[in-house]
Amino acid sequence: MTKKKYYAYSTDQKQGITDNWPECQEIVSGKKDVKYKGFETRDAAERWLQAGADYSIKHIAKEKGLYFDSGTGAGNGVEINVTNELGETMLDKVMDKEHLNHKGHHWIVKASTNNYGELLACKYALEIALKDNIKNIFGDSKLIIDYWSKGFIKKEMPAETIELAKEVKGLRYQFEKQGGKIAHISGGSNPADLGFHK
Repeated sequence: MTKKKYYAYSTDQKQGITDNWPECQEIVSGKKDVKYKGFETRDAAERWLQAGADYSIKHIAKEKGLYFDSGTGAGNGVEINVTNELGETMLDKVMDKEHLNHKGHHWIVKASTNNYGELLACKYALEIALKDNIKNIFGDSKLIIDYWSKGFIKKEMPAETIELAKEVKGLRYQFEKQGGKIAHISGGSNPADLGFHK
């Protein structure tokens, strides 16, 4: 059975959502300055339209908050990202711009693992949340959310990773004491998603 898809469209005259491609194609065909995109849910299509039908937005989250991710798929080492629910980069709130690339992401220069990158991204998300009084943080790494950010990490890990886990544990304690929550989401629902694990 084919999964149902929803198509959001935006023309200079109207916006809307249809549940079949032929109908969307008829609406957008031959028009200038038209935007359209397919989604798995009607809700995701509505959020894309509300955000201005911007093609640069990969995912628009349901909940307000901070989202973090790490990836290694670009072939240049480990890259980390922290965004808001619209996918707008937030790392510049806690890092100098000279440490960010043209997308607002941070490359970890030293040899590192993706899990270390996820933990570092979680640290920055916690710092931003504490600074701006944001109550929700989301990530797609169960290892980081359920274990490492709580200080549960093997003694055999590199000392630098263990030290970072201790630091993140302290930040998380402070964040949760002030009513904050960290939750797991799928990579496909993460606006910070670097797209390398799909």
